[in-house]
Amino acid sequence: MSTKLGLLPDESAAAFLTSGVLENSEPLPFSAIDRAAEPARWDAEPIRQLVNEAMKRFTPAERTSADAWVAPVLHSTLRLTRREAADSRIWNYLAVRLAHDYVYWRHLSRGNPPTVSRVRFSGPFHSQAFARLWWAAELFRDGSDYLPVVVACGNQDILNTVLRLDVILHRPTAQAIVRLLHTGIVRTGRQVNALARAANTAGSTLSYEALAPDNFRDPDAYRDWIEDMDNDLVSYDSLPIGPSDGTTRATSVVALTTLFRQIYAESPGAGEDTDIVPSM
Repeated sequence: MSTKLGLLPDESAAAFLTSGVLENSEPLPFSAIDRAAEPARWDAEPIRQLVNEAMKRFTPAERTSADAWVAPVLHSTLRLTRREAADSRIWNYLAVRLAHDYVYWRHLSRGNPPTVSRVRFSGPFHSQAFARLWWAAELFRDGSDYLPVVVACGNQDILNTVLRLDVILHRPTAQAIVRLLHTGIVRTGRQVNALARAANTAGSTLSYEALAPDNFRDPDAYRDWIEDMDNDLVSYDSLPIGPSDGTTRATSVVALTTLFRQIYAESPGAGEDTDIVPSM
C-alpha cells in the first residue's frame, strides 16, 4: 500500500462492495483498489495510527463511545479544506482501502449474518464512517476549541439526525444545540430528535443568520493551520487544537439557546425519558 492516501471514485468503490465484503466474509481486492485509486497528497500513516489507537482504546462494546474521541483527532490529523472534504473519493479510500477493519469494528451490525451498511464505506457525508466524524468536528468546533465536538459526538442522534440538517451550517445554531445538550436540557435520543425537528421547522420561517449573526471566519488562519500540519503533533491524550479562524459570536449563541429552549419545550417529545436505541 502507498505511503500516501488515495482518491477512490464512487463507481469503483461500489463495484468492490459486494455482499460478501459487506458481511466481512470476502476479502477486499486491494490490488484492484490500488489500480482504481488516484494518488493524493496526504500521508496515510497518521490516519492508520489513529484508527489503530481507537480500536485499542475502546472495546467493541464501547464502539459508539469512540466517535467522540476519533472526531476531533481525525479533523486535526487530516487537515482538509471544505472543498477537499466534500470530495467523496478520499473518504471512499479511507474506508475501503486504508481502514476497512475500523469500519467493520465500528459499524458491523448484530444481524444474522452481521453486515455493514454500504453507506458506511461509500455514502453521504452524514453517514460515511469517516466523513461523518470529520464533518461533525468541522461543524461543531468553536474556532480552535474541539470540546463542543466531544459533546456533540457523545450523542448518536446528533450524528444520525442533526448532522443532516442544513441549519447546522450556521455556527451559532450548532453551538446552541450543543449547549442544550451539555447543560442537560436535552439528554435522550428522543429529546435530541424533538429539538432537531423544532429547530429545523423554525428555521424554515425564521432567518437564523439575521436573528443571530455570526462573526466572520478568518480563511488565512485556517490555511495556516493546514500548512502547519507537518509541524503540529496531534496528542491522543488531550484535545487537539483546531484552526484559530474565529469563535462563534457569543451573543448569538445565547439568543438561539433561549429560542431553541422555548420551541423545544413546546414540541412533541420534549420531556420524554425513554431513549431511542441508536443505529450503528
